[in-house]
Amino acid sequence: MKYHYLLCWLVIAVFSSCKPEEKSHQYIRFSSTEELYRFLKWSPEGRFPLISAHRGGPMPGFPENCIETFDNATTYNPVIIEFDIAYSKDSVMVLMHDDQLDRTSTGKGPVANYTYAELRAFNLKDNEGNETKFKIPSLDSVLSWSKGKVLLTIDLKKGVSYAKVIEKVRQYKAESNSIIITYTAGQAKEVHQLAPDLMISASVQKKAELKRLNSIGIPNNRIVAFVGVSAPGKDFYQYLHSKGITTILGTMGNIDESAKASPAKNVYYHLVNNGADILSGDNLPQASEELDKFRYNKKLSSTHIN
Repeated sequence: MKYHYLLCWLVIAVFSSCKPEEKSHQYIRFSSTEELYRFLKWSPEGRFPLISAHRGGPMPGFPENCIETFDNATTYNPVIIEFDIAYSKDSVMVLMHDDQLDRTSTGKGPVANYTYAELRAFNLKDNEGNETKFKIPSLDSVLSWSKGKVLLTIDLKKGVSYAKVIEKVRQYKAESNSIIITYTAGQAKEVHQLAPDLMISASVQKKAELKRLNSIGIPNNRIVAFVGVSAPGKDFYQYLHSKGITTILGTMGNIDESAKASPAKNVYYHLVNNGADILSGDNLPQASEELDKFRYNKKLSSTHIN
């Protein structure tokens, strides 16, 4: 009898050890906008480089602009989630990059031709075109999910109202984990006038662009500077850092392709070592590995990361 029980326990132990290990999540948490401001105000001692997962970090089995994909991204690194907002036919704000549904879902034709309920009938497809069981999410669901997990950089497609997006951010009390993306000084001014407390991602690829933003009333402590998709020189990073401004470098495209082709070059490591603070791109696994290595080597940590 003892032998029988022992055998049973051994079988249970073996099967338990064979279960796939669940990935742990790495979250970013801010309890107030003041904590977010302090985190994003650049300083040598407070620096903590991050990855911004472009369109949420899609990969095989995980479509772009999808909550399940965002959640998966947090198993690689503490992340900023960049995503796109469009309108449904009944003016519900949904996550979708393209005007047409065909590439990223089982739907056909313009997003704006369908109500939100109709959009929910479609399944999302990953970037290889494989259908998943995941659905097109609403902005409401993303803001609700994101609290205590990720930072958000919110990109509005043409025609989407900044005022309506800000209203949703307020509704879900997501001011402490939201950054609004703008492309022009006029858009940045509009967002700042609507919500002076919100952080803005603004295009700053030369000194004159920062001076222009300041001249229309946008202070440096509300700006995260998008410096483009090719790395500027160290002197430009130093100029922005001297003003307490955190920088975002877009690696999607050429930089990501170069990093994939030559992993031994540690492209992402050198980019943050040169002055980039946030890398926004499509190569989440490799970038995560190199940023982990950089932060470990430089002994960088943050109380806002678990």
